[in-house]
Amino acid sequence: MIDFDEEGRPEPPLAGDEIATLLGFLDYQRATLAWKCAGLDAAGLRATVAASSMTLGGMLKHLAYVENDWCSRWLHGQDRLPPWDTVDWRTDPDWDWNSAAEDTPEQLHALWQDAVARSRSLVAEALADGGLERPARRTWPDGRAPSLRWILFHLIEEYARHNGHADLLRESVDGLTGE
Repeated sequence: MIDFDEEGRPEPPLAGDEIATLLGFLDYQRATLAWKCAGLDAAGLRATVAASSMTLGGMLKHLAYVENDWCSRWLHGQDRLPPWDTVDWRTDPDWDWNSAAEDTPEQLHALWQDAVARSRSLVAEALADGGLERPARRTWPDGRAPSLRWILFHLIEEYARHNGHADLLRESVDGLTGE
């Protein structure tokens, strides 16, 4: 049975095995981002704080890219999917962040939700094909490949870091606070 906190986020299991714990914390971090971005209009998703150009909309698009890049491209060796496949990343390495202002809130949420759903499926496939030790299909230039365990920890770290930014951004938009 999954317990949910007062914001509707699934609590990671207190005594789960390694897979359940990793996936539990990843889903908790994903739910935190969803909570911080919920109910905002285009202006809210485009709001910035101080000198930073970071926005909640950019964060949704960036984390959709991160999900796709690590789970589709790295873990399974697949080609980049739309919209990532037509981007000139050398010209604009922050395209995911920069282009979000052109998207509607509905497009941003759908892009992120689709990426999360695809990642869940691809992670389940990798777990069935070698477990947490399963190496990614893509490798670093020296031939080493991160394991699925490494990729899951990296996704948790990526979400946790950006959820800290999301706290500040959301509070600046409408005063919403909470862990």
